[in-house]
Amino acid sequence: MRKNLRPEELGDFLEQPKLAILATTFKDGRVLLSPIWHEWREGGFTVLIFEGDVKARHIEREARVSIVVAEDLPASRGIEVRGVAQRVTGDFHAVLDRVALRYFGPQHGPAYAEAVSKAAVAYLRIEPGELRVWDFKHEQDVSGYPHPKEL
Repeated sequence: MRKNLRPEELGDFLEQPKLAILATTFKDGRVLLSPIWHEWREGGFTVLIFEGDVKARHIEREARVSIVVAEDLPASRGIEVRGVAQRVTGDFHAVLDRVALRYFGPQHGPAYAEAVSKAAVAYLRIEPGELRVWDFKHEQDVSGYPHPKEL
C-alpha cells in the first residue's frame, strides 16, 4: 500500500463522480455518516448541503468534520480529510453547476442545478487539518484472482 501520498498522486480519482462520506456528530457524541456529493478543488473539499438538514445543524454546533472518498474495487485509492467545515460566501451557483454536471451528466445536470438553485443551500469548504491519502495499486499482483464482480 502506498501511503503518505499527495492528492495529486491519485490521478483522476477525485474528479470521478464518487460519493463521499461526511462524518458529523450529534450532541451526545454519536457520529452521523452521510453520503454526499463533493468537489475537490484547490486543496480541499467543497460540499453543498440543504439548510436545515441534520448535517447543517451538526456543523453549526460543531464544525469539526471528517470526509472520506474511497474506491470499493481495486486499486482501492482513497482520501480522508479531517478538518473544520467553513461556510463560504460567493457564487455557489458555479460549484452547483459543476457538481450537477459531474453527477448527472450534460443531459440532466443543468435541470438539476436549476431546481436546486432555488433551494436554501449551505456552501461549505473543508480543508485538511489532517490528511490521509492511500493507494493499494502496488500492494500485490492480483492478476490471477477473479474481479470482485465475477465472484
